[in-house]
Order: sequence, then C-alpha cells, then structure tokens
Amino acid sequence: MTDGSQSACPPEIRVPDCARGSQTGTRIVTGGPVAPPLVITGCAIATVDAAGTEHRDGHLVLRDGRIERVGPGPAPAIDGATVVEARGCLATPGLVNTHHHLYQWATRGLAPDGTLFQWLTTSYPVWAGLDEDVVGAAAEAGLAWLAMTGCTTTTDHHYVFPAGSGDLLGAEIAAARRVGLRFHPTRGSMDLGASRGGLPPDSVVEDIDTILAASAAAIDEHHDPSPDSMLRMGIAPCSPFSVTADLLTAAADLARDKGVRLHTHLAETLDEQDFCAEKFGCRPAEYLERLDWLGPDVWFAHSVHLSDSDIALLAGSGSGVAHCPSSNARLGAGIARTRALRDAGVPVGLGVDGAASNESCSLVEELRHALLMARATGGPTAMTVREALALATIGGAKVLGRADDIGSLEVGKQADVALWRLDGPGHAGIDDPVAALVLGSAPPLDLLTVRGRTVVRAGQVVTVDSGQTTAAGVRATSTLLRRAGLSG
Repeated sequence: MTDGSQSACPPEIRVPDCARGSQTGTRIVTGGPVAPPLVITGCAIATVDAAGTEHRDGHLVLRDGRIERVGPGPAPAIDGATVVEARGCLATPGLVNTHHHLYQWATRGLAPDGTLFQWLTTSYPVWAGLDEDVVGAAAEAGLAWLAMTGCTTTTDHHYVFPAGSGDLLGAEIAAARRVGLRFHPTRGSMDLGASRGGLPPDSVVEDIDTILAASAAAIDEHHDPSPDSMLRMGIAPCSPFSVTADLLTAAADLARDKGVRLHTHLAETLDEQDFCAEKFGCRPAEYLERLDWLGPDVWFAHSVHLSDSDIALLAGSGSGVAHCPSSNARLGAGIARTRALRDAGVPVGLGVDGAASNESCSLVEELRHALLMARATGGPTAMTVREALALATIGGAKVLGRADDIGSLEVGKQADVALWRLDGPGHAGIDDPVAALVLGSAPPLDLLTVRGRTVVRAGQVVTVDSGQTTAAGVRATSTLLRRAGLSG
C-alpha cells in the first residue's frame, strides 16, 4: 500500500500491526446524537480511484450518506462521531454486483451437473410455481448473503412471471429496502416459448403487450434517477433463445424513451451461438447489433464466446459486460476474455449470477475466480490483483452507469464501504492487503455501510433477522419443489 501514491504495493510493506490486531471485530466507540458522523481509522485503504491511491494506515469520515474525508494517518477528532478503530483491516469500496437472479435462491442445487440448456429445461417447470411470497423470501435471503460478502449495490434480472403470481418485482424491491442494499432491478421477460421454437415452456412466457405495459409501469412506480438513488430500474428481455426480435426492438425503444438501461444475456454458451447461427444466420452480438441493442446504455451478462469482431462491436458502442466466472465454470460454459475486453475499452464488472447456477453467490469470491481464470487462459499478466478489485468496484459502477457516485472511496461519493479483517490466521502476514483480499480465502467482513448506514457488523447482517430470513428461504424452496411435484 502507499500513502497517497499511485504505485502498487511494494512487497516489503506490511499492514501495520496486522498480526497483533483484534480477531473478534473492530472496536466501535459510539457517542453523540442519532446518526452521527462515522469515522473509520487505523486501517489500510484501497480507494480504487483513477490514480490508484492507497494508504497503509489511513482514515475515512462518513457524514450524511457521503464520504467527507479519506486520507492517510489518524482521523481528526469530530465531536459526537461514532469511531471505528479498524487496525488490522482493509477498507475498500463496497462491491458492485452486475448480474443476478435472486428468485433462484429457492432452487439452488437443481441439475448440478447439467449444461446451461439442460439446467434451464430442468428449472423452468419449477420456476413456473413462483409467486410473490416465494420471490420475496428468496430475494431477502439472497440480498442478505450478498451483503455479508461485501456487496453494497446489486442488480437483479427477473424474467419469469407466471400468470397470477402477484407483484414479483415489488416483492424483491421491498426485500432490498429491508436489507438496505442499493438496488438496480430489471424487468425481464420471455415471449418465445417452446411452441414457437424457443427454449422456455409456454407456461412461463408472456405476450409483448403485457411485457411492455408491465415494464413501463414498473419504471414509473419505482425508478429513481437521482444521483444518490437507492433504486434504479432497467429493462431486460432474457436472451436471444427466449425472446423475439419484436420484443427486443420494442424493449429498446421503451428503455430509451424512459431513460433507463438495457440488459440481457449474450454469448453465454456455444449452444446459444449455434442457435443464433441457425435462426438468424449470424453470431449473437451481430444479431443484437442489427436490432439496435448496442450502446453505452446497455450491458450484457456473461459474454463468454466473443470473437475479436464481437469485442470491437461492444467497445465501439460503449456496451458493458457482467463477467460471471463462477457461474460460467459451474455450467461449463467457458471463460470470458476479460483481458481482451478490458484492452479494447469495454466496461467490465463482476456478477455472481443466479443462486441456482452459483450456489455460493459470494461476490468477494468472484474477485479471486476472475483473476485465476484470466491467468489460467492468458498467463500471469492477464489480470493483477488490483484489476480484480477494480472489476468488482469501479468497473461494476461503470457498467451500471454509477461511476460518478459509487465504486471508489473519494470525497463526495456515496458512503458505501466494505471493511475486511485481515489479521486472522488466514491472512495475517501477507505483505500486500489487496493481495490478501483477492488471493486469500474470503476474509471476515467487519463492517459494511450503504449510504453510511451499517448493514453488516462483525460478519452478520444487522438490518434483518438472519435466522428468520434463512428459515423463510428454506420454506420458499420447499414450496416450489412441492408445487413441481418434487420432494422437499
């Protein structure tokens, strides 16, 4: 770490007193009125700003939901402040999750050895039983777990809306408010059922008019475009093999009319590539270009099987990518070309993907997996530990159009902070705290703040009752399996 310099951490520098710090949690001394300023002091800091500024012993001051100070050395005395003595910890920006399917928390473990298409055909009949209660319980459990893995901002791609299932989007939005994460849900959709040559069964698809009306209503009701927004909506038809060209075109028109972002899956598997070649006579990225589905307001999940020309299309248009290394490995889909994407200038963030294709759903683990997979295919220089951290923070913020207010620890930005404990036996003595975070096992999360509000303390979510949340998630799984005629 450096004190305000741009250079990487030299190997001889250690986190001060790392091995001597408390392993039972930071010492918090509270004083003053309700919601006083929060001071975090004595920790290493990786700001992930444009200069790569880091401090081996620094402080942060959070006030009124924003970062008021960040710098080296001890924090100034502030009357009435809550002070977190964080020696032995590393402060980073809160992690940003750019792709997820929260409802899938209720169907983890299905088709554990299948390809994407096998997994989907196994899962669709179960998802046909979704309702508002199941989605709300699954979303709260998934969001609470994301928080405990360092996530402060997450998107969600919900695209299964069985008839008569209730307000599914409203249920997950309410869950995000309870947990306290910054939320970017998207109104997904499918209109290409099996009877028309698509993959999903007809029981889980909708007609275009229903989809567009529901999407417009969701944006009008929920979307908040303000700079400090806790809730921004997007529109997200599912994939080239589950939606029609008419829906893709109409969805893009609606999103641009409403001023929201567009999202879909792209080039996740070779099966998708073959599907597009047979149906449309081109590659998936070329198909979406034809439909005006590229641009700085668009981001794609996965983007594993991209040619050089595909990457040039994304780079030239400003389209972003949500890299989901664990899910892609779980389904045997392949490894995205992150080095080539970044070198071309494509915005790249990280995503855990759905809980039924990444049962871990630990966002901090995605840093390590992204780095290791990049190096496994591109050599040891394919990704540095700081590039991996950037993917999960400022990279994700860029993908979601939020780089102006989240993704780095800078004065004036949102007070979204993750504080990692690195003085335990799994990390103590590692010279570089960023390397300890990225290459070591997932460290304990000592503190997580969103807009300055504490969401996680000493590894436990404090905004909801984790026991009740877990039990409700288990009941949601049992309900879905029972409705599908399966055990549970």
